[in-house]
Amino acid sequence: MSGSTQLPEKTLAVNKKARFNYAVTESLECGIELKGTEVKSVKQGKFSFSDCYAKIDNHELWLIALHITPYTFGNRFNHDPDRPRKLLVHKQEIKRLKRKVQEKGLTLIPLRFYLKRSIVKLELGVCKGKKLVDKREDIKKRDIKRDLERELRDK
Repeated sequence: MSGSTQLPEKTLAVNKKARFNYAVTESLECGIELKGTEVKSVKQGKFSFSDCYAKIDNHELWLIALHITPYTFGNRFNHDPDRPRKLLVHKQEIKRLKRKVQEKGLTLIPLRFYLKRSIVKLELGVCKGKKLVDKREDIKKRDIKRDLERELRDK
């Protein structure tokens, strides 16, 4: 037998608001440290990360404001739904991200959660906040694109 067959990634959730409110300059893949029943809740899609962000504290990367609904069959083994969770990234990446966040005033925003070989992963975006003018431009471009597609479809 030759090589390993790659299993496709299964997207659990996408943060659509992030791409509207922020300009994403780059993104990186992170593991996320979850405890017991949290994994089952995440795999069922029972989590919310609309106001979620990441911060670097004491040379570690933490995910703040991620709400994971307690697993229904978890009884006493459930964990605090709003606790900060550690992101698993190489030390060099953390140093590089820290420099970017401090120098340029960028923010670390989770873009999507997905399963890779049945392991929960997170795509973390290095983002810069958009101004109202930029958001209006995006809306205008989207409307123009939609109108063009509609005209092509009708012809």
